Amino acid sequence: MNKAELIEAIVAKSGLSKKDAEAALVATLDAVKDAMKAGEKVQLVGFGTFAVKERAARTGLNPKTGEKIEIPASKVPAFAAGKALKEAIQ
Repeated sequence: MNKAELIEAIVAKSGLSKKDAEAALVATLDAVKDAMKAGEKVQLVGFGTFAVKERAARTGLNPKTGEKIEIPASKVPAFAAGKALKEAIQ
């Protein structure tokens, strides 16, 4: 499902206009992104938790040359599914 299909699903389930559904989806995604940028977790009970994880610096290998390279520390987005979501898809 892509963004356009998700908007159509919101329209079908909520009765909102397509324009309002798109605005609501964009606002929701922006709010989640802004919270994660600030280092906050976004917990949606019954759905899951969006968080930022810290990846430590590490040594890796260049697969082409076999030479060791240093991979710097980084922050990555993560999602952990909630219990209700896990049960719904099984």
